[in-house]
Amino acid sequence: MSSTRFTVLCVDDEDLQLEARKLLFEDEGFHFIGARKSAEALELFRSREIHAVVLDYWMSGKNGLVLAEEMKRERPDTPIIMLSGFVSLPGEGVGVVDTWLQKSRVRPDVLVEKVKSLITRNRAKTGE
Repeated sequence: MSSTRFTVLCVDDEDLQLEARKLLFEDEGFHFIGARKSAEALELFRSREIHAVVLDYWMSGKNGLVLAEEMKRERPDTPIIMLSGFVSLPGEGVGVVDTWLQKSRVRPDVLVEKVKSLITRNRAKTGE
């Protein structure tokens, strides 16, 4: 899958995390959009064609799960990956988050491959 046509939105309130993901995804040929706040992320999500979202669970204001729920209500087929300090929280994200990854343990190549596989799955499901 060539990534050059696909846009990934990453939401994290830590600049260092966003910058690292920007370098990672752009190096893989994705168009990267970063947001530090939930309101900014929702505005970007609503105004652009986003192929996948990577969210941090712990953010100031709204946590990532609340933001994911809002995004899924608007575009249920958009893949969402949740990054958290926890492996998962029992029951959290079921039916909303496509994949839950432990932030401190996920290797960059695994995150990129997960995004690619979810975009591929979504495109097959929607017939694109």
